[in-house]
Amino acid sequence: MKKLTALLVVGLVCSTLCFGCGKNEDEVETVPVNEMLSEPVSVPETLPEETVIETETEDLPPEEGMVRSPLTNEWISGDLEQQRPIAVMIPDENAALPHYGISQADILYECNVEGGMTRLMAVFKDWKNLEKIGNVRSCRDYYVYWAKEWDAIYCHIGGPFYILPIINDPTTDNITGAVLASDTSQKKGLVDAAFFRTSDRDAPHNAYTSGDRIESAIQKLGYSETYTSNYEGDHFRFASGENTLEQYGSDAIPASKIDLSATYKKTQTYFEYNEEDGLYYRFQGMQKGDKKHIDGANGEQLAFKNVIVQFTHYETRDAKGYLGYGCHDDTKDGWYFTDGKGIHVNWKKTGDYDPTRYYDDNGNEIELNTGKTNICIIQDGTTFDAE
Repeated sequence: MKKLTALLVVGLVCSTLCFGCGKNEDEVETVPVNEMLSEPVSVPETLPEETVIETETEDLPPEEGMVRSPLTNEWISGDLEQQRPIAVMIPDENAALPHYGISQADILYECNVEGGMTRLMAVFKDWKNLEKIGNVRSCRDYYVYWAKEWDAIYCHIGGPFYILPIINDPTTDNITGAVLASDTSQKKGLVDAAFFRTSDRDAPHNAYTSGDRIESAIQKLGYSETYTSNYEGDHFRFASGENTLEQYGSDAIPASKIDLSATYKKTQTYFEYNEEDGLYYRFQGMQKGDKKHIDGANGEQLAFKNVIVQFTHYETRDAKGYLGYGCHDDTKDGWYFTDGKGIHVNWKKTGDYDPTRYYDDNGNEIELNTGKTNICIIQDGTTFDAE
């Protein structure tokens, strides 16, 4: 088992990101082609029957009109190409389980909040036909900055007063089912009908939303359903084939299990790699009985092609334990896992709508594999295990 923590490589990170790894003073001597050929080269008029000429395979969709998803690189309907995603705040504790609709999320964020709990943010590209999403809980401001990377419409139910600056930003399109307890005059994005409550559990763990309710709220609030001018696009860089991390040699560590229980102490999140389908399956140690993280809507266990662990500066804001995270940075590091291996990475995000980008130790932007991604934000100074 390998215990992983943030590396003290601030100077190295800055230099590799800014300058790359080449040497400017190197010169390449060129030789005219005619000097390289001692004898003329003849080209046969016909090729033997067994000769096969390899050409680049065009990236053709399985059905006409389909396009690549910017979130997963998977093929999706062309009708979804310009549709904005939604980002839904979901609590992660036993009283909130099972979650519904969460297996349909393309990107899942997890981060600690007050009291040692974690909260999830599920980002959906294709959301209009989802019948039950959640449950849904309150906002934490750092999640809004991650939602903005995707130009996502942010869905939540209230939140502490720390969220006011980012929620009141004119470029933030949010939908909320409650006003702030600290300031009932703050009603930006308030649409009660966007959420519904069930009778199978007690509040606050019984609030949900759905695709049709979100769409109705968007229309009521006058938000654009298609990408706005703030959208940077070109978020993740995806590999054209399968990125097995073999090119990193011994720098790629074995990672059949990724254990985050040391930093996510309440949920005790961990992932196990399945060689048969090449996915990381998500488990939560705090659950009673079966530890599999299951979607109550379809019985599926959450699974991801990519797992990113991102070390982040944080601070405790008050006596209640509310936290703040440094979402914008260019000197922090983390780890990228796929296909049962992991490599050290460095990340940077320089603006609200700028995507978080991840670089290997040579300063090259990493290439993710096609599929869903779980991004685990963990605090500087903590550790996790991979084996």
